[in-house]
Amino acid sequence: MQSISVQKLRNVLQGKLLHGSEQWSVKQAIYYNRHDLTKSHSLLFVSRNDQINWQEIDRKGPSLIVSDKPSTELKNALENTTVLQVKSVAQAYWTFIEYYRGLFEIPVVALTGTCGKTTTKEMLKHIASKHWQVQASISSKNEPRQSLPYLTGIDDKTQAAIFELGLGNTGNIKHQCMIYQPTIGIITNIGVHHLDGCLNLEGYIKAKSEIVEGIKEDGTLIINADDANTKKISLKRFKGKIIKFGLQDTADYKASNVEFANTGMKFVLEVADKTYNVFVPGYGEHQVYNALAAIAASHEMGLTIRQAIAGLRTFKQMARHLEFTTGLGDSTIIDDTWTNNPTSVEAALKVLDTVGKDKKVILVLGDIKRLGNFEEKYHREIGSMVALRKIDTLITIGKRAEKIADQAQKDGTSAEVHTFKEVAGVLEVLKPKLDADTIVLIKGPMSSRSMIEFANKLKNSL
Repeated sequence: MQSISVQKLRNVLQGKLLHGSEQWSVKQAIYYNRHDLTKSHSLLFVSRNDQINWQEIDRKGPSLIVSDKPSTELKNALENTTVLQVKSVAQAYWTFIEYYRGLFEIPVVALTGTCGKTTTKEMLKHIASKHWQVQASISSKNEPRQSLPYLTGIDDKTQAAIFELGLGNTGNIKHQCMIYQPTIGIITNIGVHHLDGCLNLEGYIKAKSEIVEGIKEDGTLIINADDANTKKISLKRFKGKIIKFGLQDTADYKASNVEFANTGMKFVLEVADKTYNVFVPGYGEHQVYNALAAIAASHEMGLTIRQAIAGLRTFKQMARHLEFTTGLGDSTIIDDTWTNNPTSVEAALKVLDTVGKDKKVILVLGDIKRLGNFEEKYHREIGSMVALRKIDTLITIGKRAEKIADQAQKDGTSAEVHTFKEVAGVLEVLKPKLDADTIVLIKGPMSSRSMIEFANKLKNSL
């Protein structure tokens, strides 16, 4: 965090000094009881209803309390704690956000989407970090409460920032955009997820569209030209620059001649009447879309297209994202236990269509969560997708996933079908089937530790 004097903060927040010295500087900002207090020189926003542990705060001192509690409650501050009383702690919080974000004139990218946002963010971070000092969100830790620590991770050495936006409910993306104030926004795609928080697909699309209004004036919006649900977002009120990526002619960044190569995908990139040969590690057409979004954003941030392409070549495929490993019986294991939703299942099946040719194909599918009232509908749709393919063995794990197996059988799948409530017993069914001619796709939610551990057992059993 950029160091800021307490005296400066008192002026910015229009606070009244009730206790302690203002002749020092804060180096971290947290919302008390939402973030852990781990460092000295911390600014703590304390709500009226929060119980304050004065001893803990003082031990980590010097500390700065900003609160709208009555003076009688704030007078208990100890020697190493400074207290600023404000009229509204919520208003003071947003005033601080506005002030801190305003200190930096750098490209700030915010990404959302049903699938590919973490991979695209990591691609972009990998490319940009070769040229700049970059602040970025960590892995897929994208909850709104992480936004303040991520923002204050920017300091005077930071040259670019890249943040993934999490969505559990309507308003989450709007809230995060108010904090990050992105100059560039990316929507990778919009499938089906978090229907429990957004009620239905229309609500989910609307929640994703909050990024459009969240981009700073004269900013850039980068969207998937081929994605049907993204096309449902109205862009009439967006006054900035719009860039589209995809495989169709409507794309500004268009991929053609897409091919599976050794450990990744090859394609020809067409931009403004110029063509470039691109390789991106990781299998699947969806990986091409991720690469297109990353290249477009890199270019908007100030890098050349060739710099972006060169950076992509050395990108390391993320763990548990269609991760290929040789496993038990010299079989090929594809671990895709990072996340689980209908869009990502379809993407994985498309990869299997290519890499599973001339192989015995085993498909292990777990529950898909957060589909609300549409749980059965989408599990059955996946069952229909499975039935269209040459699958030798279908194994489902979990009560919800049973609907996948049921629908696949109703639709006439030729696969040998097994359903399990839990992981226990699956290995016994699989072991006799595993050899060098077999490929196994394991797809489950990241919340299922048992499926992740099961995938690791298969990968490690050489």
